[in-house]
Amino acid sequence: MNTTQIRTNYKRFKWWQKFLIVAFPVLPWLVMALLNYFTPVDESSVEQKVTLRIPQGATLSQIGDSLLAHDLIKNKKLFTYFVKYLGYEKKLRAGVFAVPGNLNHYQMVEYLIGARAERYKITLLEGWSLKEIAAYIGKKPGLSAERFLELAHDPAFIKSLGLDVPALEGYLLPETYFLEYNIREEQLLKILVGKCLEIFKSDSARRAMINIGLNRHQVLTLASIVEGEALLDAERPIIASLYLNRLKRHMRLQADPTIQYIKEGPPGRLLFKDLEIESPYNTYLHYGLPPGPINNPGKKSILAVLFPEKTNYLYMVAVGDGSHTFTTRLKDHLKAKAQFDRVRRIVKRKQRNNQK
Repeated sequence: MNTTQIRTNYKRFKWWQKFLIVAFPVLPWLVMALLNYFTPVDESSVEQKVTLRIPQGATLSQIGDSLLAHDLIKNKKLFTYFVKYLGYEKKLRAGVFAVPGNLNHYQMVEYLIGARAERYKITLLEGWSLKEIAAYIGKKPGLSAERFLELAHDPAFIKSLGLDVPALEGYLLPETYFLEYNIREEQLLKILVGKCLEIFKSDSARRAMINIGLNRHQVLTLASIVEGEALLDAERPIIASLYLNRLKRHMRLQADPTIQYIKEGPPGRLLFKDLEIESPYNTYLHYGLPPGPINNPGKKSILAVLFPEKTNYLYMVAVGDGSHTFTTRLKDHLKAKAQFDRVRRIVKRKQRNNQK
């Protein structure tokens, strides 16, 4: 039979007969592919979950290799084909996923598109310095303290956040955060700074800054001093009011936390010589606010500065239990200080007697 006869005979077939002739050679492969696609890899592993890590920027081929290596799919080519066919290639996300081990290829594709990446919790404490936050972050999966600090002082990166400051000290809002395992230092800093800047976006916050006569950077600077001074939440707006009153009267702030900031070594009792340390952050020597925040204040301290109590206080003395005695006149302040010093001496004397 020559070619012409074959063509003539082929034309006599109906459309469905032609389809079967063409499809028959690939039909077994298609059936096997569909069975493979809709059959779980391991039907016995109903409760078993496999930790799958998809790095940032991983290609579809690399994701397929990882799935195959973890026995989560049977056929990489089939998996990648259907991902492309369904138009899901750009929807696959990086992260760490707890993947059920009994999914078929179709379910696997749907799972990776819709699943939420595993997360872990971090908690930044109010009043932590930039270095303390970096040291804490450096202990978390895949994060570097050195890189974190480098970015926090990088002018180009800081500018990309919409800030014109020398460093991000004071701009990292202490809170509890839930992070994906593949997060990078740049992304984390954007989150921390973003949470801080959110506080200033409301109309009430903008009006408050006008009322107290401070810009955002100055608010964070004063809030960091309040954070370093206050132990009781109820006192934060009072302490903020006291410092604002001193600023309005052009009095030196004389804030002990600023001296602790410039001292070397861990926090301790201040000596008279410490008050003479030359530094723009020394509020015993210099008028006004220091150049920038001395720590990263919490939201309560920031709001305390934005919405302070209305007081006439100019002085305060810590009384040893976390609270303060507030006064408006210097003579009352000196009296309160003398009383506290007397109580402290009595307590120390009793402690020495108990040790004998």
